Amino acid sequence: MRRPRNLFIRPDSEAVSGRLLLSVETLTLIACLFFALFCNRMFLEGMLASYQLTQPAAWWFALCLVLGVAAAHFVLLGLVMTCWTVKPLLAVLFIATAFAVHFMSRYKVFLDTSMLRNVLATDVREAGDLLTWSLVPQLLLYAALPIWLLRYVEIRRRPLGRALLVRVAVLAGALVVMAGAVFANYQDFASSMRNQRELRFLVTPANYLYSIAQVTRSQAQAIEKVREPIGVDALAGAGWKNRSKPVVMVMVLGETVRAANWGLSGYARQTTPELAAEAGVINFAKVSSCGTDTETSLPCIFSPWGRRHYDEAKIRGSESVLDVFARAGFRVVWIDNQAGCKGVCDGVEFTRPDPALSPKHCSDGQCQDAALVDKLQKVVAETPGNLLVVMHQMGNHGPAYFKRYPDEFKQFTPACEDPDLPHCSPESIVNAYDNAIRYADHVLATTIQYLRGHTAHDSALLYVSDHGESLGEKGLYLHGIPYAIAPEVQTQVPMVMWFSDAFPRSLGVDPACIRRQAATPLSHDNLFHSFLGLLDVKTAVYAPEMDFSAPCRAGGGR
Repeated sequence: MRRPRNLFIRPDSEAVSGRLLLSVETLTLIACLFFALFCNRMFLEGMLASYQLTQPAAWWFALCLVLGVAAAHFVLLGLVMTCWTVKPLLAVLFIATAFAVHFMSRYKVFLDTSMLRNVLATDVREAGDLLTWSLVPQLLLYAALPIWLLRYVEIRRRPLGRALLVRVAVLAGALVVMAGAVFANYQDFASSMRNQRELRFLVTPANYLYSIAQVTRSQAQAIEKVREPIGVDALAGAGWKNRSKPVVMVMVLGETVRAANWGLSGYARQTTPELAAEAGVINFAKVSSCGTDTETSLPCIFSPWGRRHYDEAKIRGSESVLDVFARAGFRVVWIDNQAGCKGVCDGVEFTRPDPALSPKHCSDGQCQDAALVDKLQKVVAETPGNLLVVMHQMGNHGPAYFKRYPDEFKQFTPACEDPDLPHCSPESIVNAYDNAIRYADHVLATTIQYLRGHTAHDSALLYVSDHGESLGEKGLYLHGIPYAIAPEVQTQVPMVMWFSDAFPRSLGVDPACIRRQAATPLSHDNLFHSFLGLLDVKTAVYAPEMDFSAPCRAGGGR
């Protein structure tokens, strides 16, 4: 009696090779079901949050979601999978998805365009802190095991004409399944997507594939496009003719410091004792960030549009306030102890702390933030004219907060010393984070003390953090949550100002008025215009209503 033919295994394939014979479509479908069932827990939990799992409707909605996600991925992957590419592409996807699932589940991050831009800009030092032992099980389960199983799959080949017909038919079927899954629960699906649009960035691997495509496209456009000039009419105000001294303005960009843990803003702990002891420090207690990640906030801070008129392409494709000051005759220097300026400082001087200049603060080619002050002193000493310096700190960059401060600043204990934050107690995470703020406080106070003692320039300092941080509240760690749903700890940041004794007289600024302004809500949006106002730079791009210093200067806004 003749044995029935197995659709997936050749009659003699088991004896010859022991491999499973699958078509490209079948293998792709299996992979898509694997992604939908095992790699989308956060998406499914978010979509089913309003359901009781004991209800049959919840299980029906979950089934439709799984089928819809699998079908959507099949349509996406079915366009590029061939008998030659299917196994290599799936191997890459398994590895990338393993990383994605780990970081999404471990730190509750969303892999949107901003987060992928941050990932691609991460340097080796930052990436190393994220590669912990907890990643190993994810790599074994989501990457090593599927890739090992791929070794036992043999791809069935079809004649080209038939292969095209089968592919078109299967893709059409996948579209029907996807549409059916959506319309079977259209009201619930539409409501979730309308009220929680950010959930789409949890659908894995489509989330990071889409975001990588968007980032690649924008970067390609940026390469081809010359940055749009702004403030081409910039010039120093008339008052500069009567001033006997040049000015140095130091902007210190903090990293990942949240207002909730800032001692000057009423935190239960005094994490900023040195700033509190410095005369003339003005604390701004209600400042909102432009973004929840460095890649968004930095370009936004230095642009005239800010979050209120946010246009990523426009902001990234235009010059920054640094270029405006350069046109007005300032020397502009960016001193970076981070992973770069995200394009903001293109066209101006860029430098880093020098280990040879700061042996006390540097080792193994890496420097603590105090080395920024040493570099600042060198830059100021060699600049006889007006100077704008940006010091970009490593600050509280996570998850390895314990690496951001020297041992003598380990004041709050026990401090978490494991970059895999969920392994630490909430108290120890906060302790390590607060120790890093305590060190940032010391660096700022040291900068102020240097500027106070430097009499060749009238000087001022402004410190602001780029965004905040989650320390485990509601299961969230790090930052980068979409702004619309981000907790305040990720969007509320500290800001302080300080003026030398001569600066207010020279620039016509009333410090008492600035102190009153500091009690009002402000944001990163105010910084571009306030810098221009404070330093008396005239340009048509200046918006006086956005300048928090305008009511506090002789002549006010212009």
